[in-house]
Amino acid sequence: MTLQITVAAPFRHTRKTGMRKNELVYYYALDRKWMSTEQAAILLRRAEEAGLIRQENGVFTILFDPATVSVPIGFKPTSAVFETNDPSQELIGRIMKARGVPETDVVAEMNKVIREQFDGNLLPPAALVLLAKKYRVPYEDLRDALVATVKKK
Repeated sequence: MTLQITVAAPFRHTRKTGMRKNELVYYYALDRKWMSTEQAAILLRRAEEAGLIRQENGVFTILFDPATVSVPIGFKPTSAVFETNDPSQELIGRIMKARGVPETDVVAEMNKVIREQFDGNLLPPAALVLLAKKYRVPYEDLRDALVATVKKK
């Protein structure tokens, strides 16, 4: 959520739908002093990977309505905006929480599904989705990210 707020902030503040990279870097690094110029460039790359913004002809456009995001007074993004989220790890965490078991048990069950039910012909993200369905753990918000990880392999 912090990444979404950080991405929405300059668009909300300037009331623009598209901004050039130098405008965004200026906003994050010099105007708000939230991060260095290098970190601002990393942030834009992460936001693009996360599907929050798109760059076309040197102009970044936001892919969600920034008005739906509230930027709290005094907001300053944490270092979490620079970290990539592993959707498989997120889903493992959700299954752990729902079942009240350690991570090793979830991973062992995932491996068992892959090995015994699919003869090793199933990728871990797909096995995690099967486990999430089995234990009625919500995973829909991670579906696109999980599919993207499968396509990279």
